[in-house]
Amino acid sequence: MIDNFSLGLTHGLMLLAVWYLLRRPDLDREAGPRDEAPAPRKRSTWGRRDA
Repeated sequence: MIDNFSLGLTHGLMLLAVWYLLRRPDLDREAGPRDEAPAPRKRSTWGRRDA
């Protein structure tokens, strides 16, 4: 028997992921051939060990 909690949890997490994806500001914009390239995102250095 499938546990209702596990079903609800997984479906809730998928719904949350879809919600965040649909709220992205760049979802409805498509770059044209004359548009500038977006600035590269700054990479996080959290957890990185520099030698």
